[in-house]
Amino acid sequence: MKVNEKINSLRKIMEEKGIKAYIIPTYDPHQSEYLADHYKTRVWISGFTGSAGTVVVTEDEAILWTDGRYFIQGENELAGSEIQLFKMGIPGFPTYMEWLRDNLNDGDTIGFNGKIFPQSDVNKLEKEIRKKKIKFIDEFDLVGELWADRPSMPNSKAFVHDVKYTGKTAKEKIEEVRKEMEKKGADYFLIGSLDDIAWVYNIRGRDVACNPVVISYALISKDKAWLFVDKDKVEDDVESHLKENGIEVDEYDKVIDYVKNIEKGSKVFIDPSRINGWLYKGIPKECEIIEGVNITTELKGIKNSTEIENQKNAYIKDGVALVKFLYWLDENLGKIKITEVSAAEKLEEFRKKQDGFIEPSFDTIAAYKENAAMMHYKAEEEKSNYELKKEKMFLVDSGGQYYDGTTDITRTIVLGDITEEEKRDFTLTLKGHINLINARFLYGATGSSLDVLARYPLWQEGIDYKCGTGHGVGFLLNVHEGPHRISTIPDKVKMEKGMVVTIEPGVYKAGKHGIRIENVAVVAEDIETDSGQFMKFETISYCPIDLDGIDVDMLTEEERKWLNNYHKEVYEKISPYLKDDEREWLKKETRSV
Repeated sequence: MKVNEKINSLRKIMEEKGIKAYIIPTYDPHQSEYLADHYKTRVWISGFTGSAGTVVVTEDEAILWTDGRYFIQGENELAGSEIQLFKMGIPGFPTYMEWLRDNLNDGDTIGFNGKIFPQSDVNKLEKEIRKKKIKFIDEFDLVGELWADRPSMPNSKAFVHDVKYTGKTAKEKIEEVRKEMEKKGADYFLIGSLDDIAWVYNIRGRDVACNPVVISYALISKDKAWLFVDKDKVEDDVESHLKENGIEVDEYDKVIDYVKNIEKGSKVFIDPSRINGWLYKGIPKECEIIEGVNITTELKGIKNSTEIENQKNAYIKDGVALVKFLYWLDENLGKIKITEVSAAEKLEEFRKKQDGFIEPSFDTIAAYKENAAMMHYKAEEEKSNYELKKEKMFLVDSGGQYYDGTTDITRTIVLGDITEEEKRDFTLTLKGHINLINARFLYGATGSSLDVLARYPLWQEGIDYKCGTGHGVGFLLNVHEGPHRISTIPDKVKMEKGMVVTIEPGVYKAGKHGIRIENVAVVAEDIETDSGQFMKFETISYCPIDLDGIDVDMLTEEERKWLNNYHKEVYEKISPYLKDDEREWLKKETRSV
């Protein structure tokens, strides 16, 4: 079926069930950012493949809401369908909840699948429409009823993430969780988010592409811990590991029975943004629910010394792969046919040769010329797959999952002649990057208070980017991780020693070009003065920044010093793993300016 046919088929089922508006979010039962194919209902119904968005269908309208990363992509992928694009965060576009409030009448019914809808969204929706007599129906997966060839549930085997990488046993982590539960007065901690479960129990899996997690739930009490998972995924070594660490295993679907049988009067801690409405409703009414950010999210956001050392090692290997790829590209461009797709495949080949590599940490963004203006562009053979030429710029945002860490890095590569505007934008992006990554800041600063440092050089030229500047990075886990981030969105999460974060300002001009320069850094202590403890960013990703894109005259002496020192470090750390010709190439690419 084509998109409009799918929408009309959905409307027929909605009418049968008395549903006026049906919400199709981008969620699985665990509120994951990236989904197993089985749960990509929004992609199936709309044809829009971005990682974030919500579709609302009524009897006469269909609308997709998505954020600034996907405006261009959304317009392209929705073309030819009846689905309208509403741009989140842009004046004149209401949120989908505001739109439902303004367009539904008393007595109407909103439908959604409660097994994937987070309780936090249920709460927000109830608050938004509280003045109208609108009912919810949350027990139907209507898109699933239509999706005849829906992929099956993933069934990868779980594996143990060894303590030589994690630095702490699962038993130690569970005890840390219990201490935090005690502080919050909680008897139980119910966990739905897959990366939190993987972290606290030191297990990983391959249930979601690029995200090494196992589809599961967890429940921790004062003296017990449970994992709810398809037992076919748990082989003997994993079962032994779980048992040794005091973790009992039961089937995935049994979680609701355990939740319903929590002792009356107990206090249950949950993160409403990471627990679906179905599970939330299962908590006995006689229990007190304590809400907050997952305890595990806050604990795993601060990496221990073992994790940091492993992470640094992963980035050296990743840097070697990237440099080998850039050398290969420089040597072969114009001699053989290289496309966005084949370039991404070649980069993955180089990563696969690195010790401990498992898979990419996300789909590589290999974007040539104006395609790079789409922040999360994905080249595909049949749709868009430019051939690279000796002209313009090529943006490559990529990363890997290694046993000793998760990587994420972006470089914009100059393939030939570029315009003055492109060189200026490249240099402004670099200035923003240096301004933040080289900053000294007082302890207590949050990502939202630091974000302006990266934007400042761009803002002076009337340029902005409609996304965050940085995000936390997991440890053999999700490439996007909280609780910290660097963004214009206000937050209260302090930048703590041991947090790993990306720094990635950019310039995105539709129909022209896209530029991003991204490194990863660890938050570390700097000097302490009468004013307090100052912090800094310690860069841990190593790959040359293309000097051909830089207008050196636009750089201050301090910025040149940072660039030269960074390139010196890149050469020192990466060159020992290269062949002679690769090493000579890197020496040229990291020369002083």
